[in-house]
Amino acid sequence: MAIQSSITAADLRGRAAVITGGAKGIGLALASRLANLGMKLCLADTDAGALQEARSTLAPLLASPEDLRAEVVDVSDLEEVRRLKDVAYGTFGEVALLVNNAGVESSGMKPWDGPEAWERILNVNLWGVVHGVQAFTEAMIPQDAPSAIVNVGSKEGITTPPGNAAYSVSKAGVKVLTEQLAHELRQIDGCRVSAHLLVPGFTFTSLTARGRTEKPDDAWTPDQVAEFMLQSMARGDFYILCPDNSVSREMDERRIRWAAEDLIQNRPALSRWHPDYEGPFARYMEDVKKP
Repeated sequence: MAIQSSITAADLRGRAAVITGGAKGIGLALASRLANLGMKLCLADTDAGALQEARSTLAPLLASPEDLRAEVVDVSDLEEVRRLKDVAYGTFGEVALLVNNAGVESSGMKPWDGPEAWERILNVNLWGVVHGVQAFTEAMIPQDAPSAIVNVGSKEGITTPPGNAAYSVSKAGVKVLTEQLAHELRQIDGCRVSAHLLVPGFTFTSLTARGRTEKPDDAWTPDQVAEFMLQSMARGDFYILCPDNSVSREMDERRIRWAAEDLIQNRPALSRWHPDYEGPFARYMEDVKKP
């Protein structure tokens, strides 16, 4: 059951969307979907070449060349994100949908690994989303039409598996930020802006390819994630928890519940990966429905 306002394709048609990290992957797939809905687009990315390719991809889908702005933006810099907001509002007059999607991947980082690597991950994945929220929210609140802010999280920010500490911390921060944002927006009389947390499953993008040129069977495509997101928002979902071709919704729910119960039952941290709990966790998951 939905516990917040839904936002549908009809609410978005003819209006403007801002997508950070919009030149590739999930961002570009979403931009294509939104263009087909008749939306105007403002894409932000650090990769100028990829933005130009995205412009060529999207141009046939748009009613007019003026319906697309493509801006080179580093979301870790608040002033650049504020400039992006000024461009979007100066061009289109309002923003119906903000998707804070820009992110960078990491692997193998321990809690004590070098501060430079930690700063890079947190500056983009967490501060980039904070900057998007800070730059756009107050301008969106007075809009007299359904509008939405979508922040892109990760299952690693919920179950926090070992071996990728900085990334998990960054995405855990995005989850908390988005929950807080949704609550605060609900307290404003007449506010028609909703917040949503998009949590993709395994999705084949340039960030996850790791040398592969073909999509693994286990992965979803960015298009599938984009479609699932729009369907979930139309239902009024806050948590947009995507499955993939190897992990079902029930599997995700079991894993999330186990992680939460580490605290409740005072088990060792990350007990799912602790040798003493290998057997109990396997039994806990043995009857789960798979895709």
